[in-house]
Amino acid sequence: MNWFIFRWIINAIALLLTTRVVTGVKVPDVGTAIVAALVLGIVNAVIRPIVLILTLPLNIVTLGLFTFVINAAMLYIVASVTRLRLDSFWAAFVGAIVLSVISMLLTWLTSAFTTPRPEV
Repeated sequence: MNWFIFRWIINAIALLLTTRVVTGVKVPDVGTAIVAALVLGIVNAVIRPIVLILTLPLNIVTLGLFTFVINAAMLYIVASVTRLRLDSFWAAFVGAIVLSVISMLLTWLTSAFTTPRPEV
C-alpha cells in the first residue's frame, strides 16, 4: 500500500512538473494533479494494456513508435474525465513523453530512500 501511495505522489509531482515544461498541458491546482495522477494510474493499468494488444500489428509495423500515440491517447482520456487541459494532440504527445521521463527520473532519484536496507 505504501508503494502505491508513493507512486501516486511521484506521478502527481511529475504531472505538475510537466505543466511547467510543456506549454499545452495545464493543471489548475495541486488537487487536480493528484486526482489526474490517480486516474492516469487506473487508465494505464486497465485500458492501456487492452489498447496495446489491439494495436499490436500497427505497433510491430512502426517498430513500437505507435506506443507514443497510445500514451498521448491515454493522457487525452485522463483529460476528458479530470480538469487536466490539453491544447492539442501534439501537447498530449509531448506531454506524455515528458511525463514519462520526469516520472522515471523522480523514481530513480527517490529509489535510494525507498529500497529496504539489508540488516547487518
